[in-house]
Amino acid sequence: MSLDQTVCEDSPFLDLKAFERRLTEVIASLQPATLRWRMLLGFISVCTAVGAWHWLTDPNTSAVSFTQSLYNHPFFTTASIILVILFMMGVHRRVIAPSIITQRARSVLGDFNMSCDDTGKLILKPKRPAHPHET
Repeated sequence: MSLDQTVCEDSPFLDLKAFERRLTEVIASLQPATLRWRMLLGFISVCTAVGAWHWLTDPNTSAVSFTQSLYNHPFFTTASIILVILFMMGVHRRVIAPSIITQRARSVLGDFNMSCDDTGKLILKPKRPAHPHET
């Protein structure tokens, strides 16, 4: 092995490239699941809104008890229960999982004068000027 190969293999840039590859891989692998959770949450939210509209515009809703009005509108009741269960399962965190990962990576990378975009690609920031007391 030549000296050039040794220097190149020990280069910190290889570590950065490996980190960048892994970060982009993690974010890309979360995208399909995130899209499915967003679609499910959107669908259930629309179902709940449509059911709520029918429930609120029903003239019998004000004439009967609350539990009876929910019983009279099973679509709204079911959609509402599913929506509550989804939020209890943490669907709101699954919907924004890639942005949570990138935000945490940016927080850590800031200490090294770097950042990353939404796909995980590293961004090298210009070097900060040294403070007089650090020299």
